Amino acid sequence: MMAAIKTEALTKTFDDKAAVDGLTLTVAEGELFGLVGPDGAGKTTTMRLMTAIMTPTSGDAWVAGRHTVAEAEAIKEEIGYMSQRFGLYPDLSVMENIDFYADIYEVPRKGREEKIDRLLEFSGLLPFKKRLAGNLSGGMKQKLGLACALIHTPKVLFLDEPTNGVDPVSRRDFWRILYQLLRERVTIFVSTAYLDEAERCGRVGLIHRGRLLACDAPDEVKKLMQGEIIEVRATEPRRATDLLREGLEPGAVGLFGDRVHIVTREPDQVTTRAHALLSEAGIAIIGIRLIEPTLEDVFISVLAQERAGEAHERS
Repeated sequence: MMAAIKTEALTKTFDDKAAVDGLTLTVAEGELFGLVGPDGAGKTTTMRLMTAIMTPTSGDAWVAGRHTVAEAEAIKEEIGYMSQRFGLYPDLSVMENIDFYADIYEVPRKGREEKIDRLLEFSGLLPFKKRLAGNLSGGMKQKLGLACALIHTPKVLFLDEPTNGVDPVSRRDFWRILYQLLRERVTIFVSTAYLDEAERCGRVGLIHRGRLLACDAPDEVKKLMQGEIIEVRATEPRRATDLLREGLEPGAVGLFGDRVHIVTREPDQVTTRAHALLSEAGIAIIGIRLIEPTLEDVFISVLAQERAGEAHERS
């Protein structure tokens, strides 16, 4: 199967600081690939390099069989790109916005209206085609942005944190639309800071400081987890986290919403110790149990291993 996206030692530096550092990656045709990492990890720069918006400092990338530097203009006809600040025009209606992007991509007038209606129906925007884009909710703006990025039927779709700041119901709707696109063999490359979303992808790449730490199916990436996860539910989760960080290995304790996660190779001993620490501090424990790791747990674990390796090299 042909690779829809391929990079070899792709690198971008700004003032001697590598935003993308030797990225080598292949994404198959019709695949849903998730690039996962915190803010500043290099996700947006990676996407700008792949979409031929930015030129790499070194290395190469090919999208839909075309080189991102030598064939930059040709690539733009093959891809859809929805950046974090996608350029919708608030004073134009939903229909006018899509029509505007259809003009940019030189979509033929013949059959255009039917195509737009199909996209509006597909994204649930048909009842709002006359509404001004500025009057849409956050979730509906994202769907309109997606419809604009799809108007010219791209082979590869790049989405940079498309559901950032969108409510959970709209996020679910958005992902339902992406799954429908996969059935039409569109390759989707999506970046996200939401690790629960990344678990919906066929494969994920964990990126940190421009370097790819791991790349595989979510379940395979979870196997990189060193140790097991204890979930602690307590009445004062933030205070409980601080106490457990002081009393246990600090890098092994993380706060996830209202729950504390502890990474350990000795779950029985650590459970007993956590009970004692919280009880002594007068924090009521609602429950302590072993759970399956999330990608977020794995990310923290992989970063901790990398930092330990760096510290060992320095010593």
